[in-house]
Amino acid sequence: MPTPHMNVESFNLDHRTVAAPYVRVADRKELAHGDVITKYDVRFTQPNVAHLEMPAIHSLEHLFAEHSRNHSFAVLDFSPMGCQTGYYLILQGEPDLPAVMELIEATLSNVVAATEVPAANEIQCGWGANHSLEGAQAAAREFLAKRDQWSQVSA
Repeated sequence: MPTPHMNVESFNLDHRTVAAPYVRVADRKELAHGDVITKYDVRFTQPNVAHLEMPAIHSLEHLFAEHSRNHSFAVLDFSPMGCQTGYYLILQGEPDLPAVMELIEATLSNVVAATEVPAANEIQCGWGANHSLEGAQAAAREFLAKRDQWSQVSA
């Protein structure tokens, strides 16, 4: 019996057939007044095989959210996936995939060079003690090292 179509795009993706790391368009929405937002699946680890640890995920979220806005005014959000295998990058408009990959590459290069995690304290963060700059940088370095694979989603 086939799996029923789900409302959430990623629930319709066969996670057994993808080959992380990759970047892909996951969704596109046209809003009521004609504005468009595009969601990108930025997958760091192979689903159901590996995952990122929470302190690294948390720190990479802070670092990417802060530094990506130095490269693009289109960044709306960078949110971790609950499965701990990647993030959703939400951008205003419909930037082409090569431009999005350039944004990701530039931002992750900033992450690798960072000396601290922005807003990693109890005043600015809901769990300020749950961070790992080293873990975030290791994940960023590994993702960057496989830059030539980002456009290939399936094995």
